[in-house]
Amino acid sequence: MNNRALNKEPATQRESFTELLRQLANNSAAVVRGEIDLVIQRIREKLKDVRSGILTVVTGALISFAAFMSLCAALIIKLTSYMTPVMAALVTGSALALIGVVVVFIGNKKLKKSLLKS
Repeated sequence: MNNRALNKEPATQRESFTELLRQLANNSAAVVRGEIDLVIQRIREKLKDVRSGILTVVTGALISFAAFMSLCAALIIKLTSYMTPVMAALVTGSALALIGVVVVFIGNKKLKKSLLKS
């Protein structure tokens, strides 16, 4: 009788060991799937925050641009007391174009320098 019990036990142990390995594989796969879902959820939340930040920056830039245009109009109006309106607009436009070109060249130089470092 003791002999029969010993013969049944290795088969039962193999089955239970196989079942334990199967459960381990299933649980590991579930944990990995859960972690992947968490990473995807975090990425979506960060994208939402980035999108909100970009929208805020663009809104601020548009408002600043409108303010800048108002200041340009005020400068042109002020200069008309010293010269004709056409000349005031040309002087203001030329000065702003010159400033813009200088800023573009500075930015281009910084960009090239940063790209060469990489």
